[in-house]
Amino acid sequence: MSRDAQTPILKVRDLKMHFPVKEGVFMRTGKFNKAVDGVSFEIAPGETLGLVGESGCGKSTLGRCITRLYQPTSGEILFQGHDISTLSRKKLMPFRRDIQMIFQDPMESLNSRHTVGDIIEEPLIVQGVGNSAERKRRVLALLDLVGLPARSVTRYPFEFSGGQRQRIGIARSIALNPKLIVCDEPVSALDVSIQSQILNLLIDLQQELKLSYLFIAHDLAVVKHISDRIAIMYLGKIVETGAGENIYHNPNHPYTQSLISAIPVPDPHHQSQRIILSGDVPSPIDPPSGCSFHTRCPRATDLCREQAPVLKVHGAGAAQTTAACHHI
Repeated sequence: MSRDAQTPILKVRDLKMHFPVKEGVFMRTGKFNKAVDGVSFEIAPGETLGLVGESGCGKSTLGRCITRLYQPTSGEILFQGHDISTLSRKKLMPFRRDIQMIFQDPMESLNSRHTVGDIIEEPLIVQGVGNSAERKRRVLALLDLVGLPARSVTRYPFEFSGGQRQRIGIARSIALNPKLIVCDEPVSALDVSIQSQILNLLIDLQQELKLSYLFIAHDLAVVKHISDRIAIMYLGKIVETGAGENIYHNPNHPYTQSLISAIPVPDPHHQSQRIILSGDVPSPIDPPSGCSFHTRCPRATDLCREQAPVLKVHGAGAAQTTAACHHI
């Protein structure tokens, strides 16, 4: 998990995903749900970017746009220099080998009528990889790679625990030797005791297969364990980015500071000051004017209500972060 001077494997530029909201008797589009509203970031080869935010901030929608499960409203998704944001289904096929996704709920993402062997073999069939015997050998190798026994091939997803089902999902995601995997809250539905096992598996696979990750989560403690850099998302926008250690030890944005203060510390003598935000997350259908966070921010002024801040660089060298706030 190292960031270097190589060309980014993924560049996202001003990406927007606005869902039409139908209203009235004739179901006409009156407003738009601005789930993703102008997001930009990069991921280097072999790097893990953690994407963090509250439920409903647009994290999963962003991930589905990058894998082109959604057609974005506007913006660019540059994968290894190729803009895939507007490609047709046919032209996307070669890129689907290199961009895969791990879903949040392992039971919902696996076809309960198919055996584990069929589930893992399916992407190989779709992409025309090998003959039947070669695919069967590949399936067995993938099961071994994720820590499941060979006899799993004839069993069905409901016969496995949550952690084992997620291992099946991971095996499917790496079947085609992808370069980038979007991990959409892959451990949030699992017991705490199983979460660390899955995170360690993802780290091991990254090192062995030279993978890059976009790791989506709402739990900063989980993201800290796996991410090189972290991006904080609020109401469809990224409000702060930086190296993991910088974000944890020196957060600049008041929203990031609130998220950090909520992380439990396993020390009964530790006295932490929790930052409680007032109010609720605004609706992405009718977001606030100016800074979208000003309705909950203790620092908010008239400037915040009138003018939207842009991401600016703060600090220098290894301590450098970017944050969108008028009062840093």
